[in-house]
Amino acid sequence: MLGGRRDGPLMREKGQTGRGSRIAIAIVIGVLLGCAFSVFYPHGFFISDSTIQNRRIGHSDLQISLSSCESSDKIDALKLDILSLSNTNSELQKEVRDLTGKLRLAEQVKDHAEKQVLVLGKPHKAGPMGTVKALRTSPTVSPDDSVNPRLAKILEKVAVQNEIIVALANSNVKSMLEVWFTSIKKVGITNYLVVALDDEIVDFCKSNDVPFYKRDPEDGVDSIAKTGGNHAVSGTKFRILREFLQLGYGVLLSDVDIVYLQNPFDYLQRDSDVESMTDGHNNMTAYGYNDVFDEPSMGWARYAHTMRIWVYNSGFFYIRPTVPSIELLDRVAGRLSREPKSWDQAVFNEELFYPSHPGYEGLHAAKRTLDFYLFMNSKVLFKTVRKDPNLRKLKPVIVHVNYHPDKLPRMKAVVEYYVNGKQDALDPFPEGSA
Repeated sequence: MLGGRRDGPLMREKGQTGRGSRIAIAIVIGVLLGCAFSVFYPHGFFISDSTIQNRRIGHSDLQISLSSCESSDKIDALKLDILSLSNTNSELQKEVRDLTGKLRLAEQVKDHAEKQVLVLGKPHKAGPMGTVKALRTSPTVSPDDSVNPRLAKILEKVAVQNEIIVALANSNVKSMLEVWFTSIKKVGITNYLVVALDDEIVDFCKSNDVPFYKRDPEDGVDSIAKTGGNHAVSGTKFRILREFLQLGYGVLLSDVDIVYLQNPFDYLQRDSDVESMTDGHNNMTAYGYNDVFDEPSMGWARYAHTMRIWVYNSGFFYIRPTVPSIELLDRVAGRLSREPKSWDQAVFNEELFYPSHPGYEGLHAAKRTLDFYLFMNSKVLFKTVRKDPNLRKLKPVIVHVNYHPDKLPRMKAVVEYYVNGKQDALDPFPEGSA
């Protein structure tokens, strides 16, 4: 029939081939999907989490079961390993603490100035012109009786208002010591103490009812103290004084070549770490002056201004129990031990006055110069005072025979003049020394 469709054998073969290809492709896709699901869902697509958890627990139980079967030797070895690790951990923790402490100390040193201000008080606003005054000195340290309990008990009995006169003495200065404590008793001073450097001075103090303190043996100090002269003994006092300050006592350090005519504690200001008598002999040398240095070769700039002051006498000074004061003693004692040929008075002044400069940090201590007519050195007495009718009427607090080697006769002459009223007692002596 014209216009009708006929399916011949060739067309039937093509249709069957197409269906076979599609079936094959479907099978391949199914296999690939199965592989993919087996990789991403090994326990099955519809298995719950609880089933997986149970399997994990079962595996853990198996490990515990196996662990329980370990031998006792292995268990003991594990315990030892744990103990060793624990000890190592403790040591590491200790190192961490030590390093932390060092770090904190470094921070304290770095910010010392700022922290010191914060400790001393809260920041303040500056007042009007002329009304501002800085702190004059540092606060006293907290007393520490554990430093020297035996000395602490002595000072409790002898000191007055936590202050005391202290002198160091060995048998070489026995005669001067007698004039020294006799003048103290005459004035009525009770708070004084002799640091006896040998047994002879101990017996001498006992026989004269003089308060004394015999130090415990200390090599390196005793060898000098027992056999040395004035300067050698003077050098040991800075080390010994440190304990007095640590115990919280203000000390008026005194050499024995001094005559007491009034109570010095009535004339102290206590506004500085150190108050010292001076080797100066007038207002300029005692309290400082502007000394102009002339160098003509410099032309227009030939004049250079300098500030000068005569040194403090390390044989008579009052020192408060403050941190700067203790640092001063440490510095001087340290240098004297390292520089055996140095003079203690020179070192004392250098550490007290040298300012901070490159390579050196100066001592931050407040200082006061005592009235040189009241706390009089023998140069002032024999060169100026005894020749001036008005000054002869002045009664000093002490006279220190520091400028003259004939100390004992001059000390006795001072007693005769000021105590016994013998007006010509000072006349036989020359201004200087022979």
